[in-house]
Amino acid sequence: MTFGSRHFLPTHPLPMGLLEAGSEAGRPPASSDASTGNGSSSFKAGASPSSAPAQNKPPAPIGPVLGRPMEDVRSIYTIGKELGRGQFGVTSLCTHKATGQKFACKTIAKRKLSTKEDVEDVRREVQIMYHLAGQPNVVELKGAYEDKQSVHLVMELCAGGELFDRIIAKGHYTERAAASLLRTIVEIIHTCHSLGVIHRDLKPENFLLLSKDEDAPLKATDFGLSVFKDIVGSAYYIAPEVLKRSYGPEADIWSVGVILYILLCESEHGIFNSILRGQVDFTSDPWPRISASAKDLVRKMLNSDPKKRISAYEVLNHPWIKEDGEAPDTPLDNAVMNRLKQFRAMNQFKKAALRVIAGCLSEEEIRGLKEMFKSMDSDNSGTITVDELRKGLSKQGTKLTEAEVQQLMEAADADGNGTIDYDEFITATMHMNRMDREEHLYTAFQYFDKDNSGCISKEELEQALREKGLLDGRDIKDIISEVDADNDGRIDYSEFAAMMRKGNPEANPKKRRDVVI
Repeated sequence: MTFGSRHFLPTHPLPMGLLEAGSEAGRPPASSDASTGNGSSSFKAGASPSSAPAQNKPPAPIGPVLGRPMEDVRSIYTIGKELGRGQFGVTSLCTHKATGQKFACKTIAKRKLSTKEDVEDVRREVQIMYHLAGQPNVVELKGAYEDKQSVHLVMELCAGGELFDRIIAKGHYTERAAASLLRTIVEIIHTCHSLGVIHRDLKPENFLLLSKDEDAPLKATDFGLSVFKDIVGSAYYIAPEVLKRSYGPEADIWSVGVILYILLCESEHGIFNSILRGQVDFTSDPWPRISASAKDLVRKMLNSDPKKRISAYEVLNHPWIKEDGEAPDTPLDNAVMNRLKQFRAMNQFKKAALRVIAGCLSEEEIRGLKEMFKSMDSDNSGTITVDELRKGLSKQGTKLTEAEVQQLMEAADADGNGTIDYDEFITATMHMNRMDREEHLYTAFQYFDKDNSGCISKEELEQALREKGLLDGRDIKDIISEVDADNDGRIDYSEFAAMMRKGNPEANPKKRRDVVI
């Protein structure tokens, strides 16, 4: 695992809320911050899924990097052997004490964060990893912790090593194998772009394999810390506009185009000069033997004018990628739309509980969604209209009928006033992995259990739904009976938790395609 170059850093101006690097945590329109309770220090963003709400503990000092109470990662994990080392820190194997599960822990020494920008980069890395939570081909952040000396990021362990090493071991790729690999990489990038994140420094080393199995899934990782400090080392892959300090999501397509070029011709020779000249040599060996369709795609991905460069969505629909009918002909759904559809299918009880949980999320967990809300709210009114929702989703190549847009709008618009406000947007689009956080579930349960009896009665549920503006005329008894496993007419905590976790994580009808390389 490598360090030393900044990845998935957002820039401005960008479509569909691409996160803005170096900006303050964006304030949502109107006075929404106060109503969501973001930044609440009563919940630990580093908490493990099994941890219960902390009771009556003296407050820990606030860490200067993450801006929330400090805690000892070693109280939850055993830190083991070193896996990798970089400019800012060390990645080690770590084991969750309660479950024995293995993870990777990236430890960043605070003394090495010498500037305000270095600190902001660490914060943004955490924010972006939370924002991308639940995407199957992105390494998942399990928790972020800060103590006096270091910041520790506990992540999914990818035991299969770097894609780059597998490429070297394998040697030259056939066009079909290269197309399959490229398709997986571009699907990851398309997902990130649809969630408003640009990588900016894509290279084979930034893709890890989950295991050593031949069909191991590929994971994007290494959301680095420094700003162009390693620019020469990765210059083969960097788009010309990034070298000029001006870029958008098209920069990622250039980088993946360079990876494709190397997959097909097994050579890095002359690529840097090609970048500077804005042209790629297709005359030397082995290019005469490579199909016209493959060269067409490389040419479109390596167009030095970002405005004319092919998009991730267009790459996935290119004939070379689509040969053998493996790539879908239907437009790709984006993650935001999938979440809205999932939210639409929930009962009012679960929607109300999510509204409570949305108010518990920390700033770092909802920063990405906040930026997306601001970008979709094109007139800065503090609300998203049906027209703004349609335009925001269509920028990602999503084709929706007018009826579908209206259905998504109605699902998110809890108070039925015809627009989506900030609270409603966060509630409907936050990733469902928040359900794994016991303290969030417990807080939501307590909101309904008004008399602290340990059970939610029909009257308490009716009162809570009325408070949240979610009474839709459906008989409360029907909602209770859906959830009430023991048929006693009340909902206890275990029944509530089972309802909340049902159908999670993210609903995606498309089977995950693992890469075979």
